[in-house]
Amino acid sequence: MKLIPVIMSGGVGSRLWPVSRETHPKPFMALPDGQNLIQKTFIRAAALDNVVEIMTVTNRDLFFKTEDEYRLVGGVASPLSYILEPFGRNTAAAVAIAAVQLEEIYGPEAQMLVLPADHLIARQSEFLQAVQQAQILAADGYLVTFGIHPEYPETGFGYIEADHASPLLGGLKVLRYVEKPDAAAAKGYVTAGNYFWNSGMFCFQVGTVLNQLQQHSPDVLQHVRNAFAHAHSTQGEKHRCLRLDTETFADVPDISIDCALMERSDVVATVPCELGWSDIGSWSAVSQLVDANPDGNRCMGEVLAYRSSNNYVQSTERLTALVGVHDLIIVDTPDAILVSHKNCTQDVKHIVSQLKKNGHNVHQSHQTVYRPWGTYTTLEEGERFKIKRIVVKPKASLSLQMHHHRSEHWIVVSGMARVINDSVELLLDTNESTFIRAGHNHRLENPGVIDLILIEVQSGDYLGEDDIVRLEDRYGRT
Repeated sequence: MKLIPVIMSGGVGSRLWPVSRETHPKPFMALPDGQNLIQKTFIRAAALDNVVEIMTVTNRDLFFKTEDEYRLVGGVASPLSYILEPFGRNTAAAVAIAAVQLEEIYGPEAQMLVLPADHLIARQSEFLQAVQQAQILAADGYLVTFGIHPEYPETGFGYIEADHASPLLGGLKVLRYVEKPDAAAAKGYVTAGNYFWNSGMFCFQVGTVLNQLQQHSPDVLQHVRNAFAHAHSTQGEKHRCLRLDTETFADVPDISIDCALMERSDVVATVPCELGWSDIGSWSAVSQLVDANPDGNRCMGEVLAYRSSNNYVQSTERLTALVGVHDLIIVDTPDAILVSHKNCTQDVKHIVSQLKKNGHNVHQSHQTVYRPWGTYTTLEEGERFKIKRIVVKPKASLSLQMHHHRSEHWIVVSGMARVINDSVELLLDTNESTFIRAGHNHRLENPGVIDLILIEVQSGDYLGEDDIVRLEDRYGRT
């Protein structure tokens, strides 16, 4: 049977600030082994049998970054496809739009495996076996979820109550979904033995999920079909891409697939499994991925500790010293540092809310910002000036653009630059430079086979990123 893994990459992960931010969200966070969560999800999906393509539903601003992350792990024979949202509309919209497109391409009997991009699964062989069991149930017309055997009374997860009295082939019938419980209820669920953590992973036939959505959430499906009808589709050599229309997609109800369908349907089954699963939902969870030293400290980076124990420190760019502190989470980035007690890591999201309310952009992006052509890093800024380090990938190009309020001075540090500066085209080698006046059309391109690195010095009355008038762009951003 045809299987299409659908990787859903939409969450910001505000509890993992200051590393997770809107332009560099949780799925792209590097873990201690060097890979990030979206790469691990992609590898896991590619290892499955009967995969005819791997689909990713994500924000359109993260498309090129997602492609780069997949390219780094490589070696995947299956075709790739993308559904690009103009903004997040929750999981019901993402699942429904994927199902609508897959039905059109593969028919109603094709099976889709929904995988959040920001979860960690340690036991790959058990995962493969659980998917095989889920496919059997899905072929019988069930909406299948993966229930994780609870290891402890967790209050931060939703639960699934299963019917042990009526076992199915490879799984159990689901009696009900349970919202995040209090401590006493969670303890009772673990003792009962028929409650499982809700993993947020699903498997179903495309026709089944669409029929069930029509029955239980017709409003969601109607607006999704309208958004699909107005979407723009492109087919390249390496992937297929569906770009959703902003206006019609805004009409889709903002609701989770659990609330829209799974809690309402009477054809829900679960595959109980032990996968070494974690949603990596807090810094406490991240800390468990690092081995503890004899004092219980878990450290990434250069850390000195004196009379300090049971701390987690992530500080890879400078020395961090601890003196007489215990049970802390310390996460250091170039422009923000988090210090939290281990028992309060779920509350980090409230700091992000304050940053948004205050208009502080440190919730939104890092000093290094990713673009389709490479990256830029803000090194220093002040009144009327800003200094950036720009890295352009080989054969990549910035848009042909113009600024109303700033001039720019480009100095090549490494590589070769092809520059359009108003009516002049020139090649710049290492240590050469050019000056671009405000109002001049200009473009920067890397014609070489190694990264182009240059320093950009901006000066002017206004230096915001929105002072860019794009005239031509190979990445469709005009």
